[in-house]
Amino acid sequence: MNHEETVEIGDKIVNVLKTIYDPEIPVDIYELGLIYDVLVNDKKQAKILMTLTSPNCPVAETLPKEVEEKVCALEEIESAEVELTFDPTWTQDMMSEEAKLELGFL
Repeated sequence: MNHEETVEIGDKIVNVLKTIYDPEIPVDIYELGLIYDVLVNDKKQAKILMTLTSPNCPVAETLPKEVEEKVCALEEIESAEVELTFDPTWTQDMMSEEAKLELGFL
């Protein structure tokens, strides 16, 4: 798989992530800044490094699983793994301008 194909698959993953919403906040998890990194290797395995708005988030069990399932559903992906981290801790500064506008922070 060449660099161009890897970028294309990465873009598809980001598009999938933009369909997943935090149930407490009407903004998708990508624009909310919960996704720290998306990696794809030559074996078409994806790894998503993400966080939650807080360690006590009520969807801590289900949201990472939803991310993994939806990314894995892409035909270009053989497997997907989600790694949850709280370093760095999520803050409102991590939201995109679009998310801040949607939530009335601008």
